[in-house]
This record gives sequence, structure tokens and C-alpha cells, in this order.
Amino acid sequence: MKKFTCFIIALFGGVLSMFSQSFSVEGNVVDNNNLPLPGVNVLVKDQSRGTTTDFDGNFALANVSTGDVLQFSYVGFVSQEVTITNDSFIEVMLQTDAGALDEVVVIGYGTQQRRDVTGAVSVVSSKTIDDLRPIKIEQALQGTAAGVNVLPSSGAPGAGININIRGIASNSVNGPLVLIDGYQGDLGTLNPNDVESISILKDAQAAIYGIAGANGVVLITTKSGSKNTAPTIQYDAYLGIQETSRKVPLLNATEYALLLNEAYANNGQPLPYPNVNGLGEGTNFQDAVFDTAPMQQHNLTLSGGSERVTYSVGGSHLYQEGIVGAEKSDFTRSTARFNLGIDISDMFDFTANSIYTNIDRRSINEGGLGSVLFNALNMAPTFALDQEDLQGRLGNEIINPLSQIQNTFNDYNLNKFNGSFALDFTPTSELTFTSRIGYNLSLSKGKDFAPLISYGPGKVFNNTRSQVNQNRINDNSYTYDLFGTYDTYFGDDHHLTATGGMTVIRNWGDGLFASGFDVPNNSWDFADISLTTGTVDDKPNSSYVYDIRKLSFFGRVQYDYLGKYLISGMIRRDASTRFGPENRVGYFPSATAGWILSEEDFLQDNASITFLKIRGSYGVLGNDEAGSPQFYRSLLDGQATYVFDGLLVNGTALGRIPNPASGWEESEKINFGVDLRMFNNKLDITADLFREDRKNLLVAGIPVSGILGGGAPGAGAPTVNAGTTRNEGLEFAVRYSDKIADDFNFNVSYNATFLRNEVVAVNGTEFVPGGNFGVGQPQPARFQAGFPIGYFFGYKTDGIFQSQAEVDAHPSQAALGAPAAPGDLRYVDINGDGVINTDDRTNIGNPIPKAIMGINLSFDYKNFDFVSYTFASLGNDMVRNYERNQPNVNRHAYIMDRWTGPGTSNEVPRVTTGATSNMVFSDYYVEDASYARIQTVQLGYTLPEEYLSGLGVSRLRIYASVNNLYTFTKYRGFDPAASSGAAIGGGIDYGFYPIPRIYMAGINLNF
Repeated sequence: MKKFTCFIIALFGGVLSMFSQSFSVEGNVVDNNNLPLPGVNVLVKDQSRGTTTDFDGNFALANVSTGDVLQFSYVGFVSQEVTITNDSFIEVMLQTDAGALDEVVVIGYGTQQRRDVTGAVSVVSSKTIDDLRPIKIEQALQGTAAGVNVLPSSGAPGAGININIRGIASNSVNGPLVLIDGYQGDLGTLNPNDVESISILKDAQAAIYGIAGANGVVLITTKSGSKNTAPTIQYDAYLGIQETSRKVPLLNATEYALLLNEAYANNGQPLPYPNVNGLGEGTNFQDAVFDTAPMQQHNLTLSGGSERVTYSVGGSHLYQEGIVGAEKSDFTRSTARFNLGIDISDMFDFTANSIYTNIDRRSINEGGLGSVLFNALNMAPTFALDQEDLQGRLGNEIINPLSQIQNTFNDYNLNKFNGSFALDFTPTSELTFTSRIGYNLSLSKGKDFAPLISYGPGKVFNNTRSQVNQNRINDNSYTYDLFGTYDTYFGDDHHLTATGGMTVIRNWGDGLFASGFDVPNNSWDFADISLTTGTVDDKPNSSYVYDIRKLSFFGRVQYDYLGKYLISGMIRRDASTRFGPENRVGYFPSATAGWILSEEDFLQDNASITFLKIRGSYGVLGNDEAGSPQFYRSLLDGQATYVFDGLLVNGTALGRIPNPASGWEESEKINFGVDLRMFNNKLDITADLFREDRKNLLVAGIPVSGILGGGAPGAGAPTVNAGTTRNEGLEFAVRYSDKIADDFNFNVSYNATFLRNEVVAVNGTEFVPGGNFGVGQPQPARFQAGFPIGYFFGYKTDGIFQSQAEVDAHPSQAALGAPAAPGDLRYVDINGDGVINTDDRTNIGNPIPKAIMGINLSFDYKNFDFVSYTFASLGNDMVRNYERNQPNVNRHAYIMDRWTGPGTSNEVPRVTTGATSNMVFSDYYVEDASYARIQTVQLGYTLPEEYLSGLGVSRLRIYASVNNLYTFTKYRGFDPAASSGAAIGGGIDYGFYPIPRIYMAGINLNF
């Protein structure tokens, strides 16, 4: 009947066309699976009129003429143009946009098309991962996802990477929950080539994971095969050369000797170098410890599928040598994985995936007083490369960094299995039940050896006995999910999706640590506890065991009316054994809503706006991660000395004081957002306003009465709910893509996040301190109400005293260690009491950036492709703590601008070996660490198919790239982006190992 009707319409339309230029046209739009597409925009090109398809994909449009062009567009599909001929019925098949994988978004226990998502979700596709070629998958999030800040703890191979989503909210753990194909996993052990896409849940959308969703959720989808696809082999490999991306300018031997002469003379002492002739440049120990280092990666994947089975099997190998220490600072990661999907029947589907990872890593001493780079910066350039400080002129921490590397011996090895098995039961087309178990099994071994050695008198690295330390750590977990999803339409206007289920989580493991003394032959080759012969009075071994269990029930209802009014509600009940019985259970509700304005009549005919949606969310999420397996009871991990039969005996005692009243941290999140696509999907804009109030923070370190025993070795203050923080800000992402010609496509994107962080309240104490500066000085960072988390607390300076008259006119600074003299730093009398003392310390810096942003560009021209990724962080400060305040150590080159007399400098103080107050913690040591970094620049070329057809190769691409090409910053240290990851004290630079600049050449080969 439908075809007959269309025939009559076409017949009469042809007759009437002889009398009129206009007629009506009807049609149907389907996807590449022949399923109807409702809501497709149908516009007459160059005119401001059109329509949309109904629930069955049908449309009708009046007053069109032969030769008019209809434009069909729908989010997630490639737009298509059709020219109207004499045929009045048009059938259109839209192809899925393979370049827009983010249109299908994983939201937790299900997926949604991006058009229907009502929460704040960012997506990173496999194409982005391929472009960046990250060594660790976390690096692919930097600058590509709005609201996400990635902070390397070090540039050393295999070093940890910290992820903060929309800032730092907790004083303890701020890392997001990571789920790999539905189970809790670890990003650090993943091979980036195995990842298909990454979804980041940033607002109340994450409440479906209420138990640990307060810090955001990262959902990883790994690669799988495709149905009805012939076996495909893909081989990817690259070779790279690494070098340091940054060096600190230092004094050469002549400059150093002249500076020391001046410092000694200013204190009335004899000159240490009365004749500097012939010293020349001397030894640059920084150059000596840095070197070029190789790296390589190989990845092989086999994938395909039949009518009922899909599979993907792969393996990879990565080796990265360190730019400091070479093979003594290297990293090896080997992985093997499989992903299998089986349609057992029309009702049962089975999926399984598993990943095996082996990591082997060696490391050098880094990131603190006495580290290799600390010594390289402070070792005097008048020493030879193989010379030791046998007179102790450089203090007790500074030793020859090359000797330090030579005498560094350690090894860490990890074996890990993780994966999941899932069974889907679909009794009807509307209802699906999923049973899924995910697992993590890991065993690691570590060993380090300290040989018998002397670097000079009083050196802290001297060893009078050789020692070997060994450990074995067993960490395991499983996650069991059982949930059902009901998805149905009521008529043509109502769409309902309901999800409900339960999750069981168990994390358990143990660790064993032991030490042995007097290693045979004082050699790494014999460094094993079983071979040691020495004994000590202290207990040389320790162990721990933990078992954490969580049980959750959750439900979610998603409803949309007419495909344009969207609403969802979620509730989750969690129970965790970290808390006592009375506070074990938490309830975490949330709601989201959206309105697709582009579906309304007043916007349907708009030629510019392709898609427009406003959305909002509100919810409460939980966090029980605060560094301790349990808060409500104490473990026997403290130390004590007992008297038995008149003898002192070392033993164990209670550790951290328990707190049965501790309960969940709660994160109250609110978000308002807009999604806009314009000009036939060429321009894509997403913007969000957000606020998070983190309440009942789990704070450790609140002082309690000494009667309770918190000051004993191994003990500590209890963990209590004693704080509130707030993060609020704006984030947006803009992307523009276009096809200028048949051979040229380009894409440019920009994202930015503006953030304000504040501690609202701290209960039980004025502040919680953190971090370290220098030797013996108060902790420089604080967690305190009215300030950002971890702000820097010290003295504010106001230039340099130029004369004795200025010193006499200024409040006394003698309380800081020495009376001031011309050339010394002048501190501000904050409280105006006429004296400079500890009461004048104030806020002198903020380690949290005020804005982070990324700008990324890509284009394809014929067979060439080019990408560049850039990231910037603005408004964050960092403490310069890699300089040792000893009279005879080397100095940063900025010291050449020091004060040498009235008017010579108002920024860098004089040099002297005498006592001054210049070494106290002040804003002199706090620097603006804002930076912009060109992360990746890559150029590739794909060989034409005609050259490959006879070789059995379907695709061959070669490329060259540079990672971490250049960093624009005023910061003087190695890396303005690095952080220890600590919420309080994370922005203190102890001499961070710089990230390497990597030159790569690679190949992508498909068979």
C-alpha cells in the first residue's frame, strides 16, 4: 500500500510539474544496519527551512523543486546531501561517523548516544591515543579532555602519574575511580594500544559509582573484534631517542670560585680561591648525568569475527631507558591480552577479556635531598668527574652523582593478571540481565642493595655495612556485578530505560619486608638475604595484611519524551568495611536532566544550529579512600620497647589511634551545561559551570591528647571527619572540523578549565601542615580554612635592603636567625607589631592552577597526516627546593644577578658564609610555575593502495614525531608540571626528574 501510494504521488507529481515548479517530497532515513533513524535533520540547502524524521525515519517536505539539494544530518553520523530529481520518494542511508567515536558514550552500567547524555562527560578516542603515542595511557588525557589535569610525579621511566578531575577536593586521595571494561583496574599497567576509548565522568553522572565516584570516574573500553570480518593483523612499532627537555643553568668553575671568594670576603674570611686562573669551565655534573637514551615499542594484534563470534588477541613490548642513569633507570613493560565475544544463542551473549602485564623497573634516587639530580646541581664544578668530597666541604648530603649512580642497585618486578567475564541474558528485546566478574591478581617483588662504601666524612650515604632489602607484595581484588536493564518505548513519544543491580567488591593482599646485612663480596651479584651473615639489634623485617570489602545496590531510571526532554535519577547504597558498623552504610542519590532545544519548532528550521541541548545535574557521591584499610580499629603495626626480666626488648604496639565514629566523605556536585553543534556539525561546543562541596573530609593528623599514645613510633593521630572544601569553575571545549577540498580535511580543538579552590572548614585544629623545605624548617604547606588546599605559608618579601639606613628604619628581623644587613632580603611586617617573627608568615603561593587548557590541531592532505597537541597550566606556583644552603655548593646561574652594593639588585640577596635570615621559607623561593608545553608533533604518510595490493598489505603508514618538544615557562626548575601527588605539599620541587624529549619514528602495518 505504501509503495502504491508513493507511485500515485510520483505519477501525479510528474504531471503537475508541467504546470508548477514546486511539489512535495517524502522519504525514509535509515542507518547502515537498515534501522530507521528518528530525529534526523532534513534541510533544504541554502534555505532556512526543513523538517525532521519521525520515529520510523520518515519525513515529508513541501514546496521543493527539481534540482534542490536536501541536507541530512544526525549526531554521530556522516552528513549526506541528496539532489531532488523527478522521483518524489527518497531513501537515504546514513553512515556512522567513524571519526566521532565519542558519539557513543559509556556512562556506567550502560551506554548512551552523546545527544542523550545529561551529565558532564568527556571522551578520548583511540584516534587521539594513536596520535599521541603515549607511553602510559594517563598521558593521553592531558590537554584532550576538559577538566582533567595530568601531573607526572617524575620523568623517570615507569614513574607514577597523578590525575585530578576538576581540581583537588580531598586532603588525602584525589585520584579517580578507574574501571576497565567494567571492573576496577589500574591505568599504570595498561598498554595504550589496547584502549578503544576513554570516558571521563565528572559530575553527578558518576553517582552510579557512588562508593568511590567523588573524585570522578575514568571508564576504559578495550579493543574488540567485529562481526563478519576477515582476520586482520595489525603491527605497530616505533623507535625513539630521548634527551632531557630542560636543564638548569649553573655556574662554571671560574664563576663558582669568584662567587665563593665574595661570600668568604663578605664574612671576613680568607679567600678559598686566591688564584682563579686556569679553573676554566670545570666539570658540569648536570651534563655528566644526562644522556641520550633509546626506547622502543612493538605491538601486534589479531582481530576479526564471524556471525556469532568476535575476537581480538594481541601482545606488546616496551623498553625505555632513563636519561639519567641509563639502564639503572629503565622500564620494561610486556603485555598479552585477549577479548572474546560469543553469541551463544538469541538470548545469551558471552564476553571475556584478560590482560597479562609484566613490568620490570630499576630506578635511581630522585625527588629529595641527596637525590642524583640534587647532587648534580649542587656538586662543585671544581671537582673532577671521578673525585669525591673527601674533606666534607659540601655538607653531609652532597656526593658525586656519578658515583651515586654507579653504586645504585635495585630491581622491581610486577606480574599482573586482570580481566572480566560477562554473560548477558536477553529474554525479550526490551530486557537484558548482565552478570559480570572482574578480577585483578598481582604479585610484585623488589630488591635494593646498599654496598659498603664511604663518600667522605659525615656523608649520609656512607655505609659501614652492606645491606640488602627485599620485599614481596601480593595485591588482589575482584568485582562482581549483577544488574538488569529494561529499555522500552511507550508509543512514539515516551522512552524509558531502567537499570538496577548490585556490586560486590573485595580487595585483599599482604606484604612482607626484610633486610639482610653483610652481603658476600659486597656485590649486587650476591645480594640476597639468604646469603647474608650479619645481624642487628633492631627488628629487620615487617609485614602487613589487609582485606577490604564493599557491597552496593544501585538503581537508575532514564526517561525522555519526544526525544527532546530528558531526565534521569540514580540512587546507590554502599557499605564499606573501612568504617565501623554504625557508619558503614552510605546513600548517594543524584538526578540529571536535559532539554534538546534543536528539536523544538522554533529551532528546527534554523540553518546554522544543528544540535542544541542544555542540561543540569545534582548529586551526592562518596569517598572512602583516605590511605588506610580501616579507620575504626587499630593495627599492631607500631613499635615499642618493653622491659622483661630487667632487659629492654623491642616489640610491636598499637599503630594509628582508631576512630569508630569515622564515616564517609561526601561530595555534593552541581553542574549546568550546554552542548551545541553548528554548521552541519562542523562546529562543536560544550560548556559547563560546576561546583563541588566536599564535606566530612577524612583528615589524619588532627592533634589529640598525648595520653592516647599517638606520638609513639609507628602510631599517629586518628582519622576523623573534620573538613570541608569547595571547587567551582567553568570548563568548555570547542572543536571545528571541515573538508576544504576532496584531498584536505582539518580539525582544530580547544578546551579550557577555570578553577577556584578553597578550604571552607577544618575542625579540631587551625591547620594541617605538609611538605618539607630545606633542613629543620617548619613544614611550608597548609590545609587551612579560607585558603586553597596546600597553599604555601611563609614570609613575604619586599625587595632587598640597599643601605644600613634602610635596615635601621625597618622592623628587626633578628628573630629569624640573624640581624639584617644591607643586601639581605627585606620581610614584610604583616601584623604591624614592629618586629619580624613567625607571626608575620602568610599566604605566599598556590600550587593549584587557576586555569588549564589544551589546543590541538590535525589535518589530512592526500596521503599525508599531521597532528599537534599543546597543553598549558596557568596561575600555579611551585617551591624551589633543589638548592642546598651550604656555603661551598654550586649555585643556579641567577645568582650572578645578586646584590653587590646599593642599587645593584632588588631581587637576589648578597652571598656570604655568615649567618643571615635569607634562608627562611619566603616567597623568594616560590615561583610562578605557569607553562605551555608542545606535547606532540607528528607527521605521517600512508602509502597508496596500488603499491600494496601485490604484497598482501592493506595499509602501510610511516610517521615521525616529537613528544614534549618544548616547554614555555619562567620557572627555573626542571619541570613546572611535576608533582609528588600529595594534596598538601605536592607543589614543592625537590629536584624533579625532567620529562624526556622523545624523537620517534614508527610504522603502522595492516594485513
